[in-house]
Amino acid sequence: MGHRSPPDTGGTVFLGRVSDENGSTDDVPDQSFDLVILGGGSGGYAAAIRAAELGMSVGLIEKDKVGGTCLHRGCIPTKALLHAAEVADTAKDSEHYGIKASFDSVDIAGVTSYRTGIVAKKFKGLQSLLKARGITTIDGEGHLASATTIHVGDSTITGKNIVLATGSYSRSLPGLELGGRVIDSEQALDLDYVPKKVAVLGGGVIGVEFASVWRSFGADVTIIEALPHLIPNEEEVLSKALERAYRKRGIQYSLGVRFQSVTQDDAGVVVTLENGKTIDAELLLVAVGRGPSTAGMGFEEAGVTLNRGFVNTNERLETSLKGVYAVGDIVFGLQLAHRSFQQGIFVAEEIAGLNPAIVSDTNIPRITYCEPEVMSVGLTEAKAVEQHGRDAVVAYDYSLAGNAKSEILDTSGSIKVVRLKDGPVLGVHGIGTRVGELVGEAQLVVNWEAYPEDVAPYVHGHPTQYEALGEAFLALAGKPLHAL
Repeated sequence: MGHRSPPDTGGTVFLGRVSDENGSTDDVPDQSFDLVILGGGSGGYAAAIRAAELGMSVGLIEKDKVGGTCLHRGCIPTKALLHAAEVADTAKDSEHYGIKASFDSVDIAGVTSYRTGIVAKKFKGLQSLLKARGITTIDGEGHLASATTIHVGDSTITGKNIVLATGSYSRSLPGLELGGRVIDSEQALDLDYVPKKVAVLGGGVIGVEFASVWRSFGADVTIIEALPHLIPNEEEVLSKALERAYRKRGIQYSLGVRFQSVTQDDAGVVVTLENGKTIDAELLLVAVGRGPSTAGMGFEEAGVTLNRGFVNTNERLETSLKGVYAVGDIVFGLQLAHRSFQQGIFVAEEIAGLNPAIVSDTNIPRITYCEPEVMSVGLTEAKAVEQHGRDAVVAYDYSLAGNAKSEILDTSGSIKVVRLKDGPVLGVHGIGTRVGELVGEAQLVVNWEAYPEDVAPYVHGHPTQYEALGEAFLALAGKPLHAL
């Protein structure tokens, strides 16, 4: 693909105007690029960087800050909170390890400073990276006008190809309005105090992560989940193990009963469930998932087909409008930053004619960063049986009680491996402190369709939690070491 240099704007274009290093401004002329990307979050900036590496001129349109939800309001700040929570728990339990320490309180201003400092550093690094790649960042709200044009204010930005990467927003339930003491995850991040008592509506990833943080910080927490289990999309054995762990931690939950209503006053909220049960709390966190940010951006008017707000694409992520692609949370499926990265890279390579390999959502790793952590990649046992039949599927669940490093970390849990009988590994699932770090090897095994017999001979360092994966593969290969 030929490279065509955009006008020299000094890096960042601000909503119809350019700001130079001296602070003076001039009107921005209409601009043309090889690739124009609407949305500077994980998928958008990944597409921009890879396209620039492949020699394309790139215009990246973002109305807020590059990095999107993940960097500024999602993955990074919440994981910083979770690490602060881990430190709090370690201080409380220090005597168990023979260390004399004390836990006094949570300095929420200090936690906020730590969290925002990490975000600011990563944001600055991303800005520098985009500038170094020669990517023109256009600041403003974009509207798709055709297969080759996006309007930003009074300017028209033209591209040979366009990528839609506008991300997602925090959903609510019909009739449930956010406001006052009813908050979403982004508002929860900005709280300047630790609530004494919280109700969390939704037992998925966002809900259980915030519940984990608040409990570590000393709050009483109750999770409300309409489905029968917490983290209901995961392997059932992991859901049950998380429920046991949360019960032990003092986190309460109501499962299998739907939310009905909430009332609030100056003292707090009262949540009513469909069975008549009520839950009193200071706050209600609504964590029922995220919706695609596609409304009011001209997508359908320009010819892009939507389905319940999600952009319809073919398997190569091209929309109904030829030359226009979509990536990330607006494409139905897993809403994960690393899926967005992969899709952004995929689309850039697709446009460049490299014919990249398709990675199905099933084989993308998933991690929930609560305590204990949950990780998975591939099919659950139930899904494997659904696809291949009960007699064709074999599963093995290795308890972390047999793993020395897990004992040192004082964690319980397990690693479950699902395989075809006399065939490849179909899924790997785990729960326990820090098991998210094991998902790399699990992803390789599942995506390369390895047999347990292929993996079993490889040596896992001792003592590590990686050994738990090795032990599970050894057992499925018919030669268990530390398992019966």
